[in-house]
Formats: sequence, structure tokens, C-alpha cells
Amino acid sequence: MSANSFDARSTLRVGDESYEIFKLDKVEGSARLPYSLKVLLENLLRTEDGANITADHIRALGNWDSQAQPSQEIQFTPARVIMQDFTGVPCVVDLATMREAVKELGGDPAKINPLAPAELVIDHSVIADKFGTAEAFGQNVELEYGRNKERYQFLRWGQTAFDEFKVVPPGTGIVHQVNIEKLARTVMVRNGQAYPDTLVGTDSHTTMVNGLGVLGWGVGGIEAEAAMLGQPVSMLIPRVVGFKLTGELPAGTTATDLVLTITEMLRKHGVVGKFVEFYGEGVAATSLANRATIGNMSPEFGSTAAIFPIDDETLKYLKLTGRDEQQVALVEAYAKEQGLWLDPAAEPDFSEKLELDLSTVVPSIAGPKRPQDRIVLANAAQQFALDVRNYVDTADEAGQESFPASDAPATTNGVPSNPTTVTAPDGSTYEIDHGAVTVAAITSCTNTSNPYVMVAAALVAKKAVEKGLTRKPWVKTTLAPGSKVVTDYFDKAGLTPYLDKVGFNLVGYGCTTCIGNSGPLPEEVSKAVNDHDLAVTSVLSGNRNFEGRINPDVKMNYLASPPLVVAYALAGSMKIDITTEALGADQDGNPVYLKDIWPSEAEVNDVVANSIGEDMFNKSYQDVFAGDAQWQALSIPTGNTFEWDTESTYVRKPPYFEGMTMETTPVSDITGARVLAKLGDSVTTDHISPAGAIKADTPAGKYLTEHGVQRRDFNSYGSRRGNHEVMIRGTFANIRLRNQIAPGTEGGFTRDFTQEDAPVSFIYDASRNYIDQGIPLVVLAGKEYGSGSSRDWAAKGTALLGVKAVIAESYERIHRSNLIGMGVLPLQYPEGQSAASLGLTGEETFSFTGVEELNNGSTPRTVKVTTDTGVEFDAVVRIDTPGEADYYRNGGIMQYVLRSLIRK
Repeated sequence: MSANSFDARSTLRVGDESYEIFKLDKVEGSARLPYSLKVLLENLLRTEDGANITADHIRALGNWDSQAQPSQEIQFTPARVIMQDFTGVPCVVDLATMREAVKELGGDPAKINPLAPAELVIDHSVIADKFGTAEAFGQNVELEYGRNKERYQFLRWGQTAFDEFKVVPPGTGIVHQVNIEKLARTVMVRNGQAYPDTLVGTDSHTTMVNGLGVLGWGVGGIEAEAAMLGQPVSMLIPRVVGFKLTGELPAGTTATDLVLTITEMLRKHGVVGKFVEFYGEGVAATSLANRATIGNMSPEFGSTAAIFPIDDETLKYLKLTGRDEQQVALVEAYAKEQGLWLDPAAEPDFSEKLELDLSTVVPSIAGPKRPQDRIVLANAAQQFALDVRNYVDTADEAGQESFPASDAPATTNGVPSNPTTVTAPDGSTYEIDHGAVTVAAITSCTNTSNPYVMVAAALVAKKAVEKGLTRKPWVKTTLAPGSKVVTDYFDKAGLTPYLDKVGFNLVGYGCTTCIGNSGPLPEEVSKAVNDHDLAVTSVLSGNRNFEGRINPDVKMNYLASPPLVVAYALAGSMKIDITTEALGADQDGNPVYLKDIWPSEAEVNDVVANSIGEDMFNKSYQDVFAGDAQWQALSIPTGNTFEWDTESTYVRKPPYFEGMTMETTPVSDITGARVLAKLGDSVTTDHISPAGAIKADTPAGKYLTEHGVQRRDFNSYGSRRGNHEVMIRGTFANIRLRNQIAPGTEGGFTRDFTQEDAPVSFIYDASRNYIDQGIPLVVLAGKEYGSGSSRDWAAKGTALLGVKAVIAESYERIHRSNLIGMGVLPLQYPEGQSAASLGLTGEETFSFTGVEELNNGSTPRTVKVTTDTGVEFDAVVRIDTPGEADYYRNGGIMQYVLRSLIRK
């Protein structure tokens, strides 16, 4: 029960129903707040307990100074938690382990139970092994169940063992699309109360739901577990960036072009740790699908959230997707009562402001390795000619003297070339070169949730077929929609046969190419690429294109709208300027250009209007948690504690609580630490966390081999996230990771200073030697350390490798928080300093003093760092809130929660 210090408790009547609400206008200053902070204010009013959440916290938010730097800590209690299976399986593993730990410490295992609704969507496990045939979907599903049976049995057990925990089975859709189409409430109803739907999710693209007016963002699995167990999220009241939209998108542009423009603008502006909120007349002209596409890319521009207020467009979408009349009426009445309804003319109090005239957006792609590196489509071939030189030898293929990349020709004629003949299985031959598009994927929640760009892609396919065009033979083409609704409207519009004819057959409903589940390239293409070291490319309608993420054979990756993905599959190369050069020839030998097959806005709108209806959503989601016959036939154990299989290579009991007592062990200074990795700028969680395929000659591959797993059954790291033994061995093992203390290597290598002459070694193997000798480890990093997906294993693996501290120039929010959640100390170089400026090579021995100040109940601003080579500096302690300090003192967030629950 709320302490209700502001007499905010009231009643809202909607139709025949009455709901308890907490009125925002009872707090002075609330009217001027941005939408997102109003949602936080309601959260505090409703959860005020006089201890963790007090009247002073509520006043502080009402009196928010938009220009001040964040300093006021608040406790945010999300209404629900959403997970995908890669990150969700470890959460459920940890909950199962916590039940046993509670029992061992004399508590009641039943206390370990989600206290807030928790929903998990299995969407990350399908791999696009099969493609280009009508049987691809069924074959990939069979492979998925074969590879993941143990995990799926475990999740089915969790669905029966834990209250308030539901699982959306495989083959249904992508978590974020399922969230906006079915799971999101916009206004939550629980125990007679109505309040804003809020959430945290174990995937950074949780922010897609921001497009529906729902405040939520991605957290690590570690934080999500705590939220599930009733722990509030400790946060500072953020700065809020107002992003004003005016005008309308011009013909020929798509939501993808818009979102790549916004991503570039906001990444350049700097919004890490901030909320972004869209306002202005242009918001009303922005479809819900486009809003969701923009919200989805929040992690790419670095903000915590990127939200749109509720308006008529929100209601229209809720109706379309089958929400009942009472729910839609409640959303409208609640939003208007609480001042959460969009006023296009209003200008709330923002910390910073940006503005975009939508009419200035032009067709764009992004790449070759970061989402914020937008390229105007008309300049794409020229930019490729420059960028490819970073991926191939700058000497030309005839052995002539190389020239600097800055002098490289800016035309396709200047692109390095190594033409390679490939023989297909049917005996035909073709030629590929640097820049060949080997993967063209319509994938990812970012765009497959948007019917306008999906229909545009299908119409491009239709017009291409009618002109006699098809994909080039070396292009792996895949279609992986975010929900079954997509294929339903393709079928109803009669567009499916055309997609099939250009190779975009359905491969699965899930996250495929965007997360690295692109599956292998055809054997003959892969061999040619590797034998001749070709810098080939992928083009995908996703949100992530980091190095090494999409496919191990593919060096350069580009984000593009679904219709452009189809166009590049037809063209077959990034060398081609698809805005001016022919994509191919028609039946009569005449050149066919992009403009010849690009649909008009009216054509797209007509198909959308006539092919998508509420009945489709009702049909697809009528029994969303039940699953198909395969899911229902899975045998599962019973009981409220899990029966661990000691032979399992998928699900194992982790060691986090071994030797744990009810009393905390005082934190201590760190002495005699060696460097495990010295890394550069923009090292992402993809570089740190195990992801993608498992190679046989790696520590993880050797572990699986030793446990009787055949190479063909290795599966991906993501599918084995429930096995800490595999995941430790894959941490810092990304094939594109460059550890500067092991120059000349790429991948999971370091130097082992426990051995004579410090030989190059696998990072995992070296870490075991350091742990055996009681030597703590440290990681040195550059700017934006830990950007990218909210991968909890990037922090878990770091901790289990024996790393006690990380020193970086700057951090992305989630990874820094996750490090603390695993008991790793995040430190930052003094302003303007770096490993290079301080002369650190990574061969030093480090000591950190002043850490023990935390035992006094306070957090030191800095700690003293010294090395055996005489370098000395004060590192900034990036424990930003008292709540984070409590987690660190307890050895991690899970230990803190466990002790708290037992003491209740």
C-alpha cells in the first residue's frame, strides 16, 4: 500500500469498471514534466513506502531541474519483465539455483518466485540453416527442437514451477514484435489498480515498446531477475532529450531511412544514459509501426529509452491488434486523466532539444560495421570503394605498390578486385569478388513489425519477378518475420509466391541473421570466400551489424530497409550503385533499374489497408502460450526445485552461491592484478559475450568434444547460455576481438604472465592459471566499453574468468551496471586520460587502494591505481548509486536479493 503522502489516491471509472489510480496533478510541477518522467512520477506515488521511496523522492521528481546533471537516485518498480530465451534461460537457471541456495541457508524455496508478471518469448534459437525452398521453415523448426530439447524442457518446467511466469513457445515470433502486438498493456490493471504499463527486458531492444507509449528498456538478466523478485531498479532521474518531429516522410523513403537518420543524429549528439522523447506535430503524422521502429533503435543511438506519448494512433493500433474494447477505452481515459495524452503543440521542459524535418529524410543504409554509420544510398557504392580497403590488402591484386586508403578511387572502378570462380552443386559456375552480397536477410523485429516496409519488400519482389529478375546465385536469401501475422497478410495479398520466386522463402519466426543465426553460407561460397580471403558483405533489415556478428565468413555488414534487401539480392554486389545501375535484365534483355520495381506509397498503403485486419492478430495470438504439438509433448520434471542432469551440456547449476553465508564478506583492495585484456574503443558486448557458432579448436569446442558432443551438434553459444562451463570458455572469444597485449592475434587470445616468457594463450586457459595462483585480473578498455546488446554473460563471463576490475575511458549503461551486479568494479580513467596517455602496455602489475572505503557505507569518488612500473593515477569509481554500492558490497545483485528475501 502506498503511503499516499500527497493524497493522490483516486478512482477512475471507465464504462462499468472502476479503478484505483494515483493522480499526478497532486504533485506540484508535474504538468511541465516530459511524458516519460510523468510515468516515473506515478510509479513513485503508487509505490511510496516511506523508506526506499519517500515523499522527498516524489518532490525531487516534481521539482526536476531539466538542466542539472543527474544526481537524485530513485527506485523504479517495473510493472512486468520480458525476456527472450538466450537471456531468459540463464535467468530461470539462476532462479532455480536460488531456490536451492535459500533452502541451504534455512529459508523457504517458495520465496523465490516472480512477484511481477514475467513473460519469456523463445525467439533466438532458430537458425537459418535451410533457405530458398518451401521446406525451409519446417526443416529449421525440426533442427531447432533437436538442438534445444533440453533447454525447452527446462523452460516448460519453469512455466509450471514458477507463478507469474509464462513462456511463448518457439515458432511464434520475435519477442519485441510479440510484445507490441500482444503482451504490452499500455495501461496495466492489477489488484484493482490502473497504472502505466512499464517494464524491463533482457534484451536491449525492449525499447521497441516505447512506440506504444510504454516506458521500458533493456537490462541485463541479472537486473531482470531482481525485478522479477520484487526489487526496484535503482536509477538516477535522467536527463530527457526532446526530439521534435515536423513534416512528413517524402515518397520513396521508408521507416528504415528515418530511423538510420535519427540514429546518426542522436549518436552524434550524445544520449547515453538519457531518455529521448518525441514530440511535435510530426509525431501525429508518424504511424505506430514507424514509432516502434524508431523506439527499437534506442540502443543503437545509446539512449536508455526513446518514447512516444499516447494518442489516437496508439488506440488505433491497440484495436487493430485485437485488444478488447474495455482495455482500449481504459488507455484513452487514463492517459487523458493523467496528462499522458499527446498534445502536438505542447513543449514540455526538456534537458536538450533536437529537431528533424521528416521531409529531409533520404534513402539510406548503414555500415559496414556500426548502425550509426549512415550512408546515403546514392553514395553507397562510392563509400564501399573506400571502406573495403580496411578489409583487404591495400596492395592491388597484381602486386603493385599499395596506396593509402585516403587516395583510393571514389568509384567502383577503384575497388580492390580478386575475381573468383565458384562451381555450384549443379555444375554451373559464376564469379564472385570483394563486395559480393552473400547474405540478404529480411529479419529482425526492427523492420518486420512494420507492415509498410514489409509490403514494400514483397512488392519489389513481385515487380522483379514480373520483369524476369531473381536473386544472384551466391546470395543466401532469408525471410524471418517477427510474427505469423506477417505471413498471413502476405498470403492474403497474394505476395508470398513472388517472395518465394526471388528466394525469400520463410525460414522461421524469430531472430535469425540479426543475432548471428544466419546459418552457414553454401559450402562452395564459403570455401571461395575463405580460400581467396574475399571481403564479402551482408545486407539485412536488422538493427545490429557489428563485426563478426552476422556470419563468420562475412566481413562487412549493412543495415537496410526490407525492399532494399530484396534489391541488393537482385544486384548481388555492394559495388553496384543501385540508384543508377541496372539490377539485371528483363526477358528481352533490357536493363531493369531500381526505379522500375520500386512501389509507390499508394501501392503500399493499398495493400496494407486491404490485407491486414484485427482477425489476423486474434487468430495468431488466441492461445499464444500453449504451443504446438511438439512443445506440448516435451517431457518435464515436476517439483519446485529442478532436477539437474549432471551430464547436460545445456543446463547446469552455476557456482554463484557456493560457500555463500548470510553475512557479507567485507570488500577489499585489489593487489597484484595482471591484465587479461587490453582493448580499444567501441568494444561491444558482442565482442565480450559468447555469441554465434562454436568452433571445434576453441576452449568451448574442446569442452563439448570432451563431453561427447559431436561437432554437428555444437549449436551456438546463445543456445548454451544455461551452461556456465561453455559460456566462460567463450567469453572474450569473438573472432574480431583484438587484444592489444597479444598483437598479431584476432579472437580470444591473451598472454599468460604466469608462464615463462608470457606465451600467447587462449584467454580462458590463461584465466585458469591466474585463478589457480590467486592472481586477480583486470581489463583495460577505451571509449564506449560494453556498448550493444544487454548481454548478461558479458558480465557473468568476465566475473567467472577472475576479473575483479575494469578500467575504461567510458561505459555504456547496461554493461557497467551488470559488472557491478556480478561483483566486478567498474573504474574510469581520469578525464582526458587513457591507457595510451598513461603509457600502460598491459604488461604491468596493478594495485587498487581505497576500495575498502565502501565498507564504511559510503562510495569513494576515486581509488588509487598504481603499477609496478611507477604509473599512478586516481581512477573514477563508476558505482553511481547507493543501490549499486549495496550490490557490490554483497558480492553481486543476486547475493543481495537472496539475503534480502531470506530476512523478510
